[in-house]
Amino acid sequence: MDFKKIIYEKDDGVAIITLNRPEKKNAISIELRDEMIEALKDVDVDNNIRSLIITGGTEMFCAGADLRNPPTPKTLWDKISSKRTYSYYHLIENMGKPVIAAIAGYCLGGGLELACTCDIRIAAENAKIGDAHSRVGLIGGGGSTQRITRLVGIAKAKELIFSGEPIGAEEAEKIGLVNRVVKTEKLLEEARKLADLYKSRAPIVLKLVKYAIDAGSEMTLAQGLDLEAKCATIVAETEDYKEGIASFLEKRKPIFKGA
Repeated sequence: MDFKKIIYEKDDGVAIITLNRPEKKNAISIELRDEMIEALKDVDVDNNIRSLIITGGTEMFCAGADLRNPPTPKTLWDKISSKRTYSYYHLIENMGKPVIAAIAGYCLGGGLELACTCDIRIAAENAKIGDAHSRVGLIGGGGSTQRITRLVGIAKAKELIFSGEPIGAEEAEKIGLVNRVVKTEKLLEEARKLADLYKSRAPIVLKLVKYAIDAGSEMTLAQGLDLEAKCATIVAETEDYKEGIASFLEKRKPIFKGA
């Protein structure tokens, strides 16, 4: 696919998707959405890719959905219920690889919904993050009421979503909306460091850990512990498990092959 609204790169086991509509503040259009879906599908099936970074660069992450062609109530419901409009969110969450959002500048509305689907969120010092839907009379429909609440709790989620006003990077870190804050000029470098760290880990371990955490958060503790035990049993049957034990005993770095 010839990408025009995103930049899609692969480099030494790490994929990078950069939103590329700077003239529209990286607002999510139909074209950008469809390109994201194709790139994410490719990341998912490429066994050479161990981790993914999603960013908009160091000036702007994403100002939200492009509202020049807003959907009607019927088309909005049809798109959401078919999961086509928001399927890139589900692709990210269901991807068995770590996904890092590198956030700079404004991250609003649908942009925040996108960031919340990622496993790790790194914010630049210049980041302004918020759910802006209420400011234009909308409910996002892409999971903001659910994912933000699971990250920051009910009270803070209501505060953010009711007001629609963005908060700074430090406040976002304080309430758990982002994992860490870094200097703006170091944003992509720090994201790459994390991606490189994750790619050195056993792929099957990270895949099952991600699954156990996400699925377990919807279960009782007893059910979650049972799920974790099942995942650990699966890992114990892999070649990477044997390599991990051998490398520890031999005092060397492991070489994980994803098998």
